[in-house]
Amino acid sequence: MSQVPGRPESTGPHPDRGGDPDALSLGDGVDDAYDPRDGSAQLGTRLGNGAGSEPDLADDTDDEPEDQRGFGAGLVAALKELVIVVVLAMVLSFVVKTWLFQAFYIPSGSMENTLVKDDRVIVSKLTPGPFDLRRGDVVVFEDPAEPFPWLSGALTNGAPDVGGPLHDLLVFVGLLPEDAENHLIKRVIGLPGDHVVSEGGTGPITINGVAVNETYLKPGDAPSEGKAFDIVVPPDHVWVMGDHRSDSSDSRYHDAPSNNGSDGSVPMDKIVGRALFIVWPIDHVTWLGVPERTFETVPAPSGSPSS
Repeated sequence: MSQVPGRPESTGPHPDRGGDPDALSLGDGVDDAYDPRDGSAQLGTRLGNGAGSEPDLADDTDDEPEDQRGFGAGLVAALKELVIVVVLAMVLSFVVKTWLFQAFYIPSGSMENTLVKDDRVIVSKLTPGPFDLRRGDVVVFEDPAEPFPWLSGALTNGAPDVGGPLHDLLVFVGLLPEDAENHLIKRVIGLPGDHVVSEGGTGPITINGVAVNETYLKPGDAPSEGKAFDIVVPPDHVWVMGDHRSDSSDSRYHDAPSNNGSDGSVPMDKIVGRALFIVWPIDHVTWLGVPERTFETVPAPSGSPSS
């Protein structure tokens, strides 16, 4: 065969074309090993994001829903945690209120100047109980209601009329101070068996024959404010009086008809606890200590009044 002028004679298949003289060579841009059976697929794969390729939108379309789902899940988890914390706080507050400490609202001025109206106090329920009552303790107790109620008319609690289910719930679990109308707060003057006497004048009260100097009385008040009594405190009872003697309806005024201490004394099982300190308002915060010097010379009770 004669050679065509200007055209080199073919000497066989090109080594890079695998014996196919019509195979397409893409040069440097594409791998020369091109398979004609799936050329379009391989071409797209090899070109990647190069010429003729479509951008991959899969990640962009999935990111937004995943972010939304993540935010929603986080919000639900946060709400669950908040609910758990609130429930645990309420349970703990209820336990503390029931067996340890409770806040109370002072509705009147019968304990001035030790306590004034609208003060909030913390009361320990461990006294009486693990800790014994002492003369001079300030105690909160339920209205004995025998032989007649102590609280009536103007003496009924003057707490604000807030009310409502939420208010009642917060009081019940101990997150708000107790403002029930059947609680009073007074100071313990006589313990079981004590012989407590007042002549009704301006002189001091005597306990088991010893006169006591009551430094906590509201200035200007006499120890008994004209109310004479001579009583022996019954077993499991205490004789209580307010520090503002001229404005306190206490054991002195509820001892009728017996007038011997059996009606005016408060049963121990009616005592909620001992007031420890004032917590509100801030400028009234203080510890309610026991005036031990007032009663330090008082002897143990003999159990019988003097003639």
